Amino acid sequence: MTIRFYSINDAYGCFSNFSPHPIQIGRVWPTSEHYFQAQKFSDLALHDKICRDPSPMRAAQIGRSRKHPLRPDWEDIKLDVMRTALLAKFTQHNDLRTILLETKGQDLVEHTPHDHFWADGGDGSGKNMLGSLLMELRAVLAPDGSLQGPFSGYEEIKLAETD
Repeated sequence: MTIRFYSINDAYGCFSNFSPHPIQIGRVWPTSEHYFQAQKFSDLALHDKICRDPSPMRAAQIGRSRKHPLRPDWEDIKLDVMRTALLAKFTQHNDLRTILLETKGQDLVEHTPHDHFWADGGDGSGKNMLGSLLMELRAVLAPDGSLQGPFSGYEEIKLAETD
């Protein structure tokens, strides 16, 4: 069976990075989207601006804008940044961890025509990297929040300072 998610108001909307579940990584980020978008930049003032914005949509817009230069290693680390965000989200929120673990054996697919990297592109032609990383995390996440195996690369990531 396949679980498709996208909108935070739909079933499994908690899998969206826009879901209103704060994460703590160096500081408290309003959503995993805020954290992810801020990590695109080395500018700590921009981190603060993104973190303070109450809207994950605006955080995404800032992160997608090329008004500010991306950190030079972004393409090399973006998957590990997302792994870090997901690990925090699903270990810091017991209810979300339970929901993720209850999907065992099901394919998780971010379903939207607006994204061909993180989602399925709306027609299955996308890479569905968010769904793949959620399934990767699910495979190693224990009910108590500990990891039963390596969540590849999350510990080695070198993030810009967030304090």
